[in-house]
Amino acid sequence: MAEDSQEYKDKKAFFEKIITLYGRNVVIEVLQDENVEIHKLHMASSNKTDGAVKTILSLAKSRKVEVTYHEKNSLSRISKNAKQDQGVAIDIIAKSYQNAKELQSMSTFRLIALDGIQNPQNLGMIIRSCAAGNVDGIILPKKSSAKISPLVIKASAGTLFKLPIYFCNALEDILPSLKDTKIYALSSHAKNDIYDVQHSDKSIFVLGNESDGVSPEVEKLCNDAISIPMQRGVESLNVAVTASLIAFMKS
Repeated sequence: MAEDSQEYKDKKAFFEKIITLYGRNVVIEVLQDENVEIHKLHMASSNKTDGAVKTILSLAKSRKVEVTYHEKNSLSRISKNAKQDQGVAIDIIAKSYQNAKELQSMSTFRLIALDGIQNPQNLGMIIRSCAAGNVDGIILPKKSSAKISPLVIKASAGTLFKLPIYFCNALEDILPSLKDTKIYALSSHAKNDIYDVQHSDKSIFVLGNESDGVSPEVEKLCNDAISIPMQRGVESLNVAVTASLIAFMKS
């Protein structure tokens, strides 16, 4: 199939929206949720067909989900977590998971971009706050970031698929291409704070790594740095709390 053919592009776009989850309890929860669209169920051929595995196969049959069997090593390559997949993985179709290049054609947006967020629970809580708040989506790089996983889904409390998540390899690949966009780096050392932000049709707030903050490479791509005003000598907040404050700022 030629890489420039429409068929190839459509197939690539489809598989970009596939997220693979693993673990027996997680797979049962996914199969029980009729709102989650499922592409395929993967099972280790060595699984005993009792207990949770029996429940999984029964749910898959009732939802007419395709089941593929693999040797344990092959399944581990699919789940990318041999220690925790328990011989089960499932591909879900996340329509809210989109290529960040789509932002180039959008005339308005208010986004939070994540630079090196490593903790799955932080990522899940950030997604939950953004879904509830005044944010149009999250930019989530694949490089040096927590991946969508069972822990993220649990921490997001069911909000993962309610908010667009725009993926890219690294923020440096997408931010320079977003013209007429105000990009703010959150920094405890910034002179301006979140209450100084002026309205813009297109704005992005970059939240950095839990320990090191926004990387120097990404900070160079930002128009300004802003801080959360702190009282009583408190130096910083958890990144998920910071995301909550940004998500509920007035636009």
